Amino acid sequence: MLHLPGGPALSPFRTEKLIQRAREAGVGVRAIHAEYQHFVDTEQLLDAEELLVLEGLLDYGPARQAPPEGAELFVVVPRLGTISPWASKATDIAHNCGLTKIHRIERGIAYRVVPEGPLDDAGWRTLAGLLHDRMTESVLRHFADAEALFNTAEPAPLETVDILGGGRAALVKANGDWGLALSEDEIDYLVENFTALGRNPTDVELMMFAQANSEHCRHKIFNANWVIDGERRDETLFGMIRESYKASPEGVLSAYRDNAAVIEGFRAARFYPDAGGRYTEHEEDAHILMKVETHNHPTAISPFPGAATGSGGEIRDEGATGRGGKPKAGLCGFSVSNLRIPGFEQPWETDHGRPGRIVSALDIMIEGPLGAAAFNNEFGRPNVCGYFRTFEERVPGPEGEEVRGYHKPIMIAGGYGNLRADH
Repeated sequence: MLHLPGGPALSPFRTEKLIQRAREAGVGVRAIHAEYQHFVDTEQLLDAEELLVLEGLLDYGPARQAPPEGAELFVVVPRLGTISPWASKATDIAHNCGLTKIHRIERGIAYRVVPEGPLDDAGWRTLAGLLHDRMTESVLRHFADAEALFNTAEPAPLETVDILGGGRAALVKANGDWGLALSEDEIDYLVENFTALGRNPTDVELMMFAQANSEHCRHKIFNANWVIDGERRDETLFGMIRESYKASPEGVLSAYRDNAAVIEGFRAARFYPDAGGRYTEHEEDAHILMKVETHNHPTAISPFPGAATGSGGEIRDEGATGRGGKPKAGLCGFSVSNLRIPGFEQPWETDHGRPGRIVSALDIMIEGPLGAAAFNNEFGRPNVCGYFRTFEERVPGPEGEEVRGYHKPIMIAGGYGNLRADH
């Protein structure tokens, strides 16, 4: 593994905010020095010329600054066992520059923290919690430990759950052991159907079922039966959503059939080569495609990457409409609970608490929009519009008062683009 230091990872403003957060958490910090670190896994040793090219690729951003003395080292890297999106892009760029001996490039951040006094284990853990995203990153104590980024493991053998012998209890146990998050009715459904098939489910089948029915893809709920005041309705939720299209289909070229919707556009001039290879102007229909989706739970757990991948998924869907669309402009939106800005709390902002597994509404609104904009910008698509609103209140409910709000936020990622008629 090659280790190449990089430039500063944080602006002075963000560094000062991080120091302030550490002090608020009870850890006295005098200074923090944050610097990118690059870890390169190679299949063969690079020669001098290749190393020079690699160093040039990884020389970006502001100039390096000397690290402080007497600092505690925290090496934050992508979560061990994963391949980061940055690594995919950087490795691809390196290969296009002729560095084919490189297997993968990963990037981390070395935080050198100068504490105001001796740092015990509790203080170290507190700082580590502030410096990394527990869902997507790992914290190491030494640079050499980054070798673990490139460890490989043999695939685990296929497992089955003995529903035929152990019944429902066997699947309940697997649900907890494997973190499938299956609901009670999903467990009943699986037990009933695999019993009827006369065989046990594999771990792969159960994981695929759990993911297909996750928050991202709950189409079964969209098409579920509705019972209101004891009376079953003819419409499904998805059917009601489609009613507007049924009532006014004029100008809609594609809806509910592809990765994004398409409406009639306009005549436009495009510049591309003709059949003979000569670039020239072509006048043709430029139809408009649009898409909006949500990325709620990931944004609640980890706002910046959660919102970023929400925008990235939406860009992917526009590009994968028909035979290929062109994403042009993005939007993002957020609904969260009370912000409770320190020193600026509002009279109506009662603190009802929140689950410990999710971040605060304020953290979501600080990091989430930046994540959505960052992915749009890196792709080359401007994030031009959006919204955000807050709501958290105690209101009457069917069984008495209940708290309603957006502890789990709504994170909307959307966009507009164009699609050629023959695509």
